[in-house]
Amino acid sequence: MPLPETAADRRALADRLEAAGALRSPQWRAAVEAVPRELFLNPGVFLPAGGGYWRPVTALGTDPEDWAEIAYSDRSLVTQLDGHLTADQAVGPVSGVPTSSSTTPVTVVSMIEDLEVEDGHCVLEIGTGTGYSTSLLCHRLGEDNVTTIEVDPQVAARADAALEEAGFSTWTVCGDGLLGHPRRAPFDRVIATCAVRRIPYAWVRQTKPGGLILATVGSWAYGTGLAKLTVNEDGSAEGSVIGKSSFMHARSQAPQPPAGDLSARTAYADSERAVKVPPTVLEEWMPAFLAQLAAPGAHVVRATGGDGDRHLYVFDTERESFAAFMEHGSGWTVRQGGPVPLWDDIERALMEWRQAGSPGIESVRLRITRGAHTYAIGDHTRLRWEHRVV
Repeated sequence: MPLPETAADRRALADRLEAAGALRSPQWRAAVEAVPRELFLNPGVFLPAGGGYWRPVTALGTDPEDWAEIAYSDRSLVTQLDGHLTADQAVGPVSGVPTSSSTTPVTVVSMIEDLEVEDGHCVLEIGTGTGYSTSLLCHRLGEDNVTTIEVDPQVAARADAALEEAGFSTWTVCGDGLLGHPRRAPFDRVIATCAVRRIPYAWVRQTKPGGLILATVGSWAYGTGLAKLTVNEDGSAEGSVIGKSSFMHARSQAPQPPAGDLSARTAYADSERAVKVPPTVLEEWMPAFLAQLAAPGAHVVRATGGDGDRHLYVFDTERESFAAFMEHGSGWTVRQGGPVPLWDDIERALMEWRQAGSPGIESVRLRITRGAHTYAIGDHTRLRWEHRVV
């Protein structure tokens, strides 16, 4: 049950979330004030230590006031590295790639407010993580109305234990969330706390007509958007991107940058030309999102040569295509190779987008059917992409 000594921290967190506009209803405020976030951070967290290293901080080895300050800070807290390492297993600063975390409270609460739940709704959560967002859902809707799926057995076990300690015996499932959970379907709401390349049709099938799906879409580590879709009677789903969003990707869809000698991979180009749009624009959020629509499956890779020069690439390993960029005094050139001219497709989309007035990510609409995902920006016929589902 909630720990009395952190009640003030929870109220203060609720105040900050309300002031930020993330917390908008009394029911969710009651959940934030009731659920102790510190329970969902055991055995500890990793804090940035600089230079690509992480400093382990454990609950048992930290002063309670300091631990509460960490638990109720306005930041995302990494709880696992490299798919297995937790803070209690690390001695001193360690390097590694974050693979599980407790997302910043403002993101969690803003998303569940956007989910528009009502009393009696049944919710499917994809990506249990620490279980903190699950506990908020349980407090609001009741534990029997919440089903949560986590792909990592160790993460799922820790979340389940924390949920039990918080007083919630919900439906915690260890498995592939991309498949949903047919046994408990249909659901009124589906929410994903991981990013996906596209919304799985299994989620659409398992959502009641009129129900909502909320998930981050995109295959890059940035340039991703929060999609909010309504399921129709005919089995399709329609909606829009309601804002920027950044989450770790579903494990099976985590980006895998090309390995090996990049110069060898780009040795044989079919064409070389000056660019019309500099590739550095891909460092901006909306252009990066557009690039993923124009060239699904492509990834940006940045490198520094032995001479200190910057090298920038776009690879699509599935379609065996690449675009390699070189910067010189008067601008950039691009060399392209493979069956698909990646930069031609991306550049064309960026130029059309600029001619349309550079609309924001909230202008993107989605339609999902069994066989295709269609993205469109306004009524611009050249800013429409249909991705067939094989």
